[in-house]
Amino acid sequence: MSLAVVLVEPAGPLNIGSVARLCANFGVEDLRLVAPRCDPADPDAQRMAVHGGEVLDRARRFPTLPEALADCQRVVASCGRIEHGEIPLQAPEQVMPWVQQGLESAAQVALVFGREDRGLSNEELLLSQRVVRLHSTEAYPSLNLSHAVAVMLHELERVRRGSSEPLKATLQDAETAAPTQLIDCLNDAEDLLLEAGFLLKHTARARMAKVKGLLQRSLVRPEELAMLRGMVRQLRWAIRCHRP
Repeated sequence: MSLAVVLVEPAGPLNIGSVARLCANFGVEDLRLVAPRCDPADPDAQRMAVHGGEVLDRARRFPTLPEALADCQRVVASCGRIEHGEIPLQAPEQVMPWVQQGLESAAQVALVFGREDRGLSNEELLLSQRVVRLHSTEAYPSLNLSHAVAVMLHELERVRRGSSEPLKATLQDAETAAPTQLIDCLNDAEDLLLEAGFLLKHTARARMAKVKGLLQRSLVRPEELAMLRGMVRQLRWAIRCHRP
């Protein structure tokens, strides 16, 4: 497996080209674009990519972020917004050893970056297991898209070079459930909890977001998620069978 850089709805060809160049600088071959709002083949993108032109040409497009992350076991999102709800934020130096550990254990890892104008939504942030806040002033915390990518990749390279011994990683870590699997399980759970009266329609989204964050941070494995989903479906069946 390898590292993927994921850009969500990038609007500027100059930024896309700059990110492709950064990918080449740091040996990242997998650039993924989610519903880009500009043409990656734009001459400005090609000009900014310089020797990253091959990365740009190979960049894959996806209609949604969950589809772009479907094969990823470890996902890190970058957040520069002040308003991010109750989502816990970490510094790059806290998260990048975890990323490097995943790469050493053959996991597919993704670094996700949001839109130039408004970043990632809270719902999109909750698709990741870790959310990074880059060091900047509180008055103006949001970095340019390509600058944020540069900082993250540089921090990862620093961790890689500073690790004289392979970081301890387990096969279990490499088999973390994909975001799409988690979404399917949580959709089933939300239906059950609404039916049981534990959730109310007007508060269900906010409460389930907290559950999603909890499960993402706990690095649930596919077989564990399958067990949870089986429990949810069995409980729903039992409720319906015993309903008068």
